[in-house]
Amino acid sequence: MPDQEINLGIVGLGYVGLPLAVEFAKIRSVIGFDIKSSRIDELRLGIDKTLEVEPQEFEDAKHIQFTANIDDLKDCNCFIITVPTPITADKKPDLTPLLAASKTIGSILKKGDIVIYESTVYPGATEDECVPVLENESGLLFNSDFFVGYSPERINPGDRDHRLPSIIKITSGSTPSIANTIDELYKSIIKAGTHKASSIKVAEAAKVIENTQRDLNIALINEFALIFNMLNIDTEEVLLASGTKWNFLPFRPGLVGGHCIGVDPYYLTHKAQSIGYEPEIILSGRNLNDSMSFYIINNLFDEMHNRNLEIKSSNILVMGLSFKENCPDFRNSKIIDLISGLSAKGVIVDCYDPWVNKSQAKDELSIELIDFPKKNKYSAIIIAVAHLEFLEMGPDDIRSLGNEKAIIYDLKYVLPQSSSDLRL
Repeated sequence: MPDQEINLGIVGLGYVGLPLAVEFAKIRSVIGFDIKSSRIDELRLGIDKTLEVEPQEFEDAKHIQFTANIDDLKDCNCFIITVPTPITADKKPDLTPLLAASKTIGSILKKGDIVIYESTVYPGATEDECVPVLENESGLLFNSDFFVGYSPERINPGDRDHRLPSIIKITSGSTPSIANTIDELYKSIIKAGTHKASSIKVAEAAKVIENTQRDLNIALINEFALIFNMLNIDTEEVLLASGTKWNFLPFRPGLVGGHCIGVDPYYLTHKAQSIGYEPEIILSGRNLNDSMSFYIINNLFDEMHNRNLEIKSSNILVMGLSFKENCPDFRNSKIIDLISGLSAKGVIVDCYDPWVNKSQAKDELSIELIDFPKKNKYSAIIIAVAHLEFLEMGPDDIRSLGNEKAIIYDLKYVLPQSSSDLRL
């Protein structure tokens, strides 16, 4: 399929799909599809609640059409699917959104069409799970009537330095010819260039280990923090000292959530277990990172006990709800576990996050965010996210929110060591 003949449709307009659609629409016609009509209504007005696309970018995307009507995609011959791939309650891959999107596209698939997946999956999922759905729905034959590709997303929510065009894109296709076509398609918008993998499985594996590696590195630093706290050594001081060596990796301890790092390793471990291999190191790191909220709670309660502070019915402020700084996304945020754990012990928790939509947090999490913390109210203040607003408040303003014996627990090194009582 020559590049100029591609009629592009993008399925899923969240953190990944919308920036992709907007970037392509600067140079070619694009139909952006999402099943949420409310999302489509907002995008037509140039409103992006994810804050990934600026108003000017909407203006630059002159060739885009937003729709929630699948019939509007019938004239497209190339589809890029960018739907979420979460995990279930028992930490297994949840391919429901991906297979539903495949079924939707399969219903309008034609001879010669290409379907490209960007969602994170385990190696083999595209061809073993998605392709059969496309075949069943369309009645067409894979690699004869239609073709597929995989180009994993590398969006970093809230990151203004690493944007879609400046991140090297991995590409792949189900035949050598289709791989070339897909590679050329992405090259048209990716200034940093592309890396064409030899197979779809290689591209899938490359994506899933990126965040698995990061997860394990953070788990190692978290374990360092647990040890150093027991030895009464400040972890940040140790990391800064070690960081003077050129090849020391600059990871920091903390809660590991979000829709990637806290999820993707389970896709790889699921596949490994299905072929008879038990991935001990990956799961050990995951278990440690998932347990950090309980460690933080117990550490805080120990300090409150040492200071003769009542735990039950005490007022505790949690600063931040999103899974990372300067970002409104709270999907799989481990701060949710922190709030639940505190509340279960009878604590009255106030949560303040200037980035997160209050109504969305209430509807999806049953968490009522406060407008702004009251002064002299709290027995403990947990700085859980390093939002710019919290950095700008500084030690004195944050300290003023607590009562005379208040404990400041800085999880993100927002404050100097001398201005906090507990740190990771």
